[in-house]
Amino acid sequence: MVIERAVAAGRRVTGAPEWPTAAGLLLGLLAMVEVALRPATSGPTVSVALLLGLCGTVPLALVRTQLVVAAVTTTAATSLILAGIGRPTGANLVVQLAILYLVGRRRSRWIAVPMALPFVGHPLIGPLWSIGGGAGAGRLADVLLAAAATVAVAAGIARRLRREAAERAVSRRVIEDTLLEHVARGERARIARELHDVVAHHISMIAVQAETARLTTPGLPPEGARRLVGIAETARAALTEMRRLLGVLRSDAEGAPTRRPQPGLHQLNDLLDEARASTGAAARLVVHGRVVPLDPGIELTAYRITQEALTNARRHAPGAAVDVVLHYADDALRLSVRDNGPGPADRAPSGHGLVGMRERAAMVGGTLTVGPAPVSGFLVRATLPFPDPPTELPATSRSDALAPAPRDPA
Repeated sequence: MVIERAVAAGRRVTGAPEWPTAAGLLLGLLAMVEVALRPATSGPTVSVALLLGLCGTVPLALVRTQLVVAAVTTTAATSLILAGIGRPTGANLVVQLAILYLVGRRRSRWIAVPMALPFVGHPLIGPLWSIGGGAGAGRLADVLLAAAATVAVAAGIARRLRREAAERAVSRRVIEDTLLEHVARGERARIARELHDVVAHHISMIAVQAETARLTTPGLPPEGARRLVGIAETARAALTEMRRLLGVLRSDAEGAPTRRPQPGLHQLNDLLDEARASTGAAARLVVHGRVVPLDPGIELTAYRITQEALTNARRHAPGAAVDVVLHYADDALRLSVRDNGPGPADRAPSGHGLVGMRERAAMVGGTLTVGPAPVSGFLVRATLPFPDPPTELPATSRSDALAPAPRDPA
């Protein structure tokens, strides 16, 4: 109990911001008293001993702000005492060992080790550099001081190394946890995107086609009608459960899930209107080939690639005109987004946005290339193959293929 109370009291004292100043002044006073009480000292020797005693103790007050200065001053004073007077005071030894420990704990070993060298080498070369006939306190005392100085520096260095190792371990755990969390969020977002972008559309189509077949098939037997109703209800239930699952997956990755329909090519005009309104630059949509109805996953992929490309154009080429070209080929939809900005001099084809576009294109079996345009600017080109041979729209409906689709009341 007594030891625990003493340790607690010592921690309270050393934790106070003013303890170095108080300790330095107190130990300096004790050093002066010890020098004054020593026998066979008089004249200049007393004055020098008093001055060196103060220089070897009072610098303890600087350990919080100027530790290296305090260590150099104290070590120089103690070395001069050993060389010229012979025996440092007890207060001087306490301060010296404390400062050596603090230097080893708070500074690098390249600063701490040289501070202990004078005391380690004194037993060997002390008789050669002693001045004024001072023989020192004996070889045993010199050896004990060298050992104490070495232990103090080593203890401080060991404490610093343990602290740094603990800090590195904590930092490593924090980084690992953060990386795992980001990976988990990215994986949840990717799964949610794939489910919502592709599977949800097909489930919705199952429900719609089942209801359509039940209502438009003439002479349908009652049993067939009931089965079609069951198919529609099962599809709607699966869609509801999937939306609930997506809400869980996206809760911390992309925010609350939306109940709006996923965008498609019919909303490209709105996207370009937003781009023109935000930058004031020209943005055109050019359509080539025979417009055909596409799979919802392909339309969503084309929309997202266009959206990301327009965002990159606004970020890296502000004020540049952008052309979005849709080419309906026989086997694929070819999309290109080109701006007339300065080109990719200051933006290499890398980054999360371009990686995301490539992943979206690959998800539907397509490819995506990015790079400088033939003359100037930046070009994003995607090829999204058709899963099945598309059916050409009637001529009267081609003009409405890219018009905004009606919103789902759900």
